[in-house]
Amino acid sequence: MADRNDRVGENVSGVYYVDMQCIDCDVCRDTAPDNFMRSDDNGYSFVYKQPETEEERELCDEALTACPVEAIGSDG
Repeated sequence: MADRNDRVGENVSGVYYVDMQCIDCDVCRDTAPDNFMRSDDNGYSFVYKQPETEEERELCDEALTACPVEAIGSDG
């Protein structure tokens, strides 16, 4: 389970976040490319845009569920 106290610094404020457990597997970026981005400098993903539509929310929830190390969290 993602730890909100261990979020990566690049996350934008909001409900969804990625924590330091991220292994850079690309699942979230493939699932919700409008919301997740890779930090090339640090080798992990982060939320660069919070979902604005129901479709984006559903894709972010799908990414959260699919994350193999449970590095994606939601405070919503």
